[in-house]
Amino acid sequence: MPSTHDFGFTMDTLEWKSWAPVLDLEKATPAEIKVLEESHPKAKVNPYYLLLVQEAEVLRQRSKLFNTIMYGPRGASRAERELAATAESKLNGCPYCASVHAQRYVQMKGDADLMQHLLDDGVQTPMPARARAIVDYSVRLAATPSAATGADIKRLRDEGMSDAEILDITLSVAMFANANRLMQTLGEAVRP
Repeated sequence: MPSTHDFGFTMDTLEWKSWAPVLDLEKATPAEIKVLEESHPKAKVNPYYLLLVQEAEVLRQRSKLFNTIMYGPRGASRAERELAATAESKLNGCPYCASVHAQRYVQMKGDADLMQHLLDDGVQTPMPARARAIVDYSVRLAATPSAATGADIKRLRDEGMSDAEILDITLSVAMFANANRLMQTLGEAVRP
């Protein structure tokens, strides 16, 4: 059976297939419906959410954390959070998350070339200094969190990042380290 790595990384929209039974929406409790509605506009048709909602409070907390980290108004720009999430997802081999966050980055930043090179050539592809510092920090955190040091933080500060921005990048990477592991152990990315 082909693995999720067999078709590589792409900015195309991918789907996700669960390896475990997902909730039949017609059998959902009012509490499960409420959590789905709180989580994401498409949660009622997304197999990932329909799988996780079977532990409704876990999904509620996960969605609240995700939405706070990725959509919060302070700190790092959305584009830089998406760049960090894409780099982390590329390193961890999650084509689904990488495609979603690459698309979001391009929508916000408009730099499709940078993102395509990151997906095709890897996290070491050339990029502007600030993006390079974010990607390098994200990759260190994703691979071995203890490998990130004060020197990484200094480098981000030298690129003009505030402590609030650095915290947002750190939270984005941590969020997707978890998300990648959930997605890749509960199912697989598939092409539509």
